[in-house]
Amino acid sequence: MANIKSQIKRNRQTEKRNARNRQIRAELRTRTRSVLEAAEAKDDDVDEKLRLAIKRIDKAVSKGTMHKNTAARTKSRLTTQVRNLQNA
Repeated sequence: MANIKSQIKRNRQTEKRNARNRQIRAELRTRTRSVLEAAEAKDDDVDEKLRLAIKRIDKAVSKGTMHKNTAARTKSRLTTQVRNLQNA
């Protein structure tokens, strides 16, 4: 355990950020999975789910959880996967 006040505060801040980032990343995985499952099942609401997943990815970038280039790559790959599943 740290003895210095500033380090104690930094530890508290890090724990908070880690908890928030874990929650955001978990939601991203959930939304991505739901989009892919809907695309495999050929549901009608695939485009809506994809839109919401992309929106959540953009929000993760704005919160600093994800880098903008990582987000762009993720959105591109997800869109490509959905289109391939829809055309198959």
